[in-house]
Parts: sequence; C-alpha cells; structure tokens
Amino acid sequence: MLEGQLYQLGFVCDNLEEGIASFRDRGMTHEPHIIEVDQPVNGPDGREVINKVRLCFIWIGDIQYELIQAIEDPLGIYANAPSNGGPLRFHQVCFRVKDWADFRKRVDEQDLPLAMERDMGGDNLKFLYLDGRKLFGHYLEYTWMTDAAWDQIRAM
Repeated sequence: MLEGQLYQLGFVCDNLEEGIASFRDRGMTHEPHIIEVDQPVNGPDGREVINKVRLCFIWIGDIQYELIQAIEDPLGIYANAPSNGGPLRFHQVCFRVKDWADFRKRVDEQDLPLAMERDMGGDNLKFLYLDGRKLFGHYLEYTWMTDAAWDQIRAM
C-alpha cells in the first residue's frame, strides 16, 4: 500500500540536538522548534498507550524531515530503528491521504501489519503506521488533515 502525497522522511535520534546539528549547513535555513509530546496512540491490539517523544520538523524544499527522540516508547516502534553509528537513524516515510475513511477501510484489506494509530475523530489530525520493514526496510506513515492544518504544517 503506497499512496498519497509523500512529504516526510522520519528519523530517530538518541539526542535531538545532535540530530538537528546534522542539518546545519545542509539546507536548513532556520533553527527548528522542538516540541515535547505525550501522545496517546492505539497499538495493533487496539490498546491505548502513551508515546512520549521530543520532535522537531525541518523543511527543505517540499520535504519535511521529522526528527524523533523517544522518551517513552511502549510499543517499541522507535526502538526498531537499528543503530548505524551516527546521530540519525532512518525510520519512516509519510504520505498525506485525502480521504481517510476510504483509505482506512483499505488498510484492513492489505497485508502490512498495523503498528500504531491515532484517530481523535472529526477534523483532528489522524495518522497510522504500517509496518513495512520486511518489505521496504522501514515503516510507512499515513496522515490525514484538513487543508488549513496542512497550511499550518507547511508554514512551520
């Protein structure tokens, strides 16, 4: 299942500041804002857990680089990014889909395992991770958001 608009490459960092330093003088035009998030997500069994992460987003052209430092990772999704000896470990690609209900229905009909999901309902951001590691070597993240939310993300 590969669809939607590819807009993000995600990396796991043990130290977010070291990860950000990797982007200095490599296209980063301004210092990114770091946020800490306690994010409720549902695991593959539907059980809700809290991911605690530090995040930053760096836009270079039309690609957003998401840097993730996991503080608490109860599903082990971020720990699955193997060490490569450097400050950044590739983790996922992210696609934006236009019709969440149609997309979500097809998720249940395809063969990649659901790794985690968050759907707060209504016009709130929705996302899920499919475990594509055996096939692609990384996770596939899919998001849905309103056009207004997309404009806010692009302006970060």
